[in-house]
Amino acid sequence: MLGASAGAFVLLALSTLVGWPVGAGGAGSTLTTAVNPVMAAQAGDCLNWTKQDLSDVEKVDCAAQHLFEVTGVADISADHGPQAPFPDDAQWQQISQEQCSKLSMDYLGGKFDPFGKYTVGPLNPGERLWGEGQRTLRCGLQVAGPAGGLLPAYGTARTQDQSDVYDPGVCLGITETGSVGDPVECAKPHTFEITGVVTLPPGEFPSPEQQDQLLVGECTRITAEYTGGADLKARGLIVAWDTRVVESWTAGSRLVNCKVGAQPVDNVLVPWEGSVRNPDAPPLTTSNPPQTTAVQQDEPTGAPLHSQSNSSSADPSTSGSKPPKSDEETTTTTTTTTTTR
Repeated sequence: MLGASAGAFVLLALSTLVGWPVGAGGAGSTLTTAVNPVMAAQAGDCLNWTKQDLSDVEKVDCAAQHLFEVTGVADISADHGPQAPFPDDAQWQQISQEQCSKLSMDYLGGKFDPFGKYTVGPLNPGERLWGEGQRTLRCGLQVAGPAGGLLPAYGTARTQDQSDVYDPGVCLGITETGSVGDPVECAKPHTFEITGVVTLPPGEFPSPEQQDQLLVGECTRITAEYTGGADLKARGLIVAWDTRVVESWTAGSRLVNCKVGAQPVDNVLVPWEGSVRNPDAPPLTTSNPPQTTAVQQDEPTGAPLHSQSNSSSADPSTSGSKPPKSDEETTTTTTTTTTTR
């Protein structure tokens, strides 16, 4: 089931959206009609917001920064009549599995990477509108970081390589539980610094061992260029990389990250500070602004899987968690963000 096996649902409860003013009447008229941008959104529309209560949500061009891409509209009135109570988080997750999985799979043309950067979930009407009888919700796709924070997306998911990768120069933080966190400034404690992106060669799915054989050389070369040949071992750092599983390959995911991290101690991630990038190198250029976290959610746990000192690969988790992201096994629990207005 799409997204369900990965436990990758992001539930955002919109309890009270600010009405979007639309001018009406002649010149000088003050009459406005409240328009809810979420309730007006259709498949293919993209939404963005900057406030954690989503009070400034608006429809944007999908080529621009956005946090939610609508994959379809679901009417759940048949199962939730006029007197039905507002669902709790567990019920919303079940509704998402039943309603949003197929809509999102169809929207993507049948290709979805369950271990990729996109998660599936609904924007629900919130308790106020629910109480007024609203029973439609918008299903959609979002990009979530390792610790569950929402990250900006650019471009429609329909045409994206869905690989869970980050731009060179991005540093992934560390959570209070010692797992891989969302992107942070490299001056802060972090687990990994991304040094490059490798496109795996076309053809049949390469086994994890074959991927390791390719990436140990490619990532060593890319990282040497990124650092200007710095002595990483002197700082207790190693080169690491991601690998792809067959489910991701089938969905068309071909990209993997090369990165640098501290040598784990007893298989526990060790935070470090600062960047290993060559200070004399020209500024990094990316097609989009740096990735940042907009909405925090529950933290996963994890440990590195692939590196020069440990080139073994892990199978996707079968415990309902999201499989290897940025070389860790993660478990993401469902949370709800509610507005305060």
